[in-house]
Amino acid sequence: MNQVPPFQYLKQRLSIVAVGGVLKVNNSYDEFLEIVSTLLRGVAVDEAWYLSQYSHLAEVVKTGEVKSARNHFIHSGYFEMDEAWYLSENPDVAEGIERGEIQSALRHYFEHGYGEGRLCSPP
Repeated sequence: MNQVPPFQYLKQRLSIVAVGGVLKVNNSYDEFLEIVSTLLRGVAVDEAWYLSQYSHLAEVVKTGEVKSARNHFIHSGYFEMDEAWYLSENPDVAEGIERGEIQSALRHYFEHGYGEGRLCSPP
């Protein structure tokens, strides 16, 4: 069964500080990644589909190098970006990088692409 952890559990993992009367979260990047991974445990992963999309993982799952497709998604797959695919699907971004107007595909995705509904890797 997949379920999102209770807010109180997540809140205990956060370092919350008051700055000028405003509550702020002050965690390290690694702590942030662990919290996101904790949230991802509540996401249902279709393992057969995931392995069909990322066939190179099937062998490492079979050998036990990676526990499962779901485990890969939670701990690394969600965090990955296929830059070559992103640029091939978004020629405007590739042209912006060539002209020096855009720093990188990853930065574009974080700053604009996600909000515009662009995917960071093949569906």
